[in-house]
Amino acid sequence: MILLRRLLGDVLRRQRQRQGRTLREVSSSARVSLGYLSEVERGQKEASSELLAAICDALELRMSELMREVSDELSLAELAQSAASDTVPPMRPMLNPVRVSTVTHRPEERVTIKAPAEAVDVVAA
Repeated sequence: MILLRRLLGDVLRRQRQRQGRTLREVSSSARVSLGYLSEVERGQKEASSELLAAICDALELRMSELMREVSDELSLAELAQSAASDTVPPMRPMLNPVRVSTVTHRPEERVTIKAPAEAVDVVAA
């Protein structure tokens, strides 16, 4: 199961680390306890929208940028999950359609899906 709180925590941690900042610096700036911020980054706590706004402000990151990166990661995780189970859930039309190429299932084929921040290898079962 894909947990949104884990993906959100991963993205927040990466953003903080890209800036070379410590948990202590960001928690102080966001006025959030260090322990709670750590739990959010590890995906152990659900962050409220107010808390996310404070963390984004501390990281000088737009909430829309955070959500976009989380959305991209969620899409990749869903693709990996569907590739593993050989089923693709139906997609609703998007407001801004993008061209998507079809990937056919071939046993033991490795497919690389490139995300803006990193690449994820998916091995078809």
